[in-house]
Amino acid sequence: MLKRTTGRVLLTLLVITGLAGTINNNSLSKEERKYALGLMKDTYKEALKPLKGLSANQLNYRSAPERWTVKECFYHIAATEKGLWSMLEGAMKAPANPEKRGEIKVSDEDFVKRVMDRTQKAQAPEPFQPKNISYQSLEEAMADFKTNRMNHIRYMKTSTEDLRNHVVQMPFGWIDCYQLYLMIAAHSNRHTQQMQEVIAGSGFPAN
Repeated sequence: MLKRTTGRVLLTLLVITGLAGTINNNSLSKEERKYALGLMKDTYKEALKPLKGLSANQLNYRSAPERWTVKECFYHIAATEKGLWSMLEGAMKAPANPEKRGEIKVSDEDFVKRVMDRTQKAQAPEPFQPKNISYQSLEEAMADFKTNRMNHIRYMKTSTEDLRNHVVQMPFGWIDCYQLYLMIAAHSNRHTQQMQEVIAGSGFPAN
């Protein structure tokens, strides 16, 4: 009887303290995690597909002086992945500011669609323009992208951080850190589309 009572007390303590694997009230819902993970995994695969089988000539093809090559597009994807993640980490280290949630004017799904929408053009910040990115080869950029993306997927699977109540101001408006996480995936999709546009162009070399 004593053993059974002790066991119940221990189980209760584990649940209360979160050691039984439960997620605290400030964490994301299962649906939010599923959506974010699906987006991260899908856009990861999509970003690597256009590179497969391309020659050096094709990777470096430039349709016009101001246009990016396929390789430059991918350099931008990989470098921005790290930059946005650093921004997210910085925001999460700052005090939560739930009072700013009222400033958020866009739903998660609509925000993702806006980021992916290539009809709305935007100038990349100087540090993330290809000329300022320090990768020495496509292989280096791909390895960096893969490592970072796997870490970001792992984070969403296990983190109990309060992403919703850390709100940040971006040039286009206010978003919470969950949406900033979604932005990483949506941004890679945006420039995956750009790679596909280069490849589909009439002047793209056959080999």
